[in-house]
Amino acid sequence: MYAALWRLLPGPIWVRILLVIVLIVAVLFALSTWVFPWIDQIVNPQNVTVDQ
Repeated sequence: MYAALWRLLPGPIWVRILLVIVLIVAVLFALSTWVFPWIDQIVNPQNVTVDQ
């Protein structure tokens, strides 16, 4: 799968590496901005209780 994605990226190897870095940063930004806060509202780890 990664080989197919690598072949889809245009340009020489240094452009491909730069594109991969930009894509990774964009995915991490999207996760930390929208996905993780949304999941935090659903899971709400502050309401966890443990019986002893």
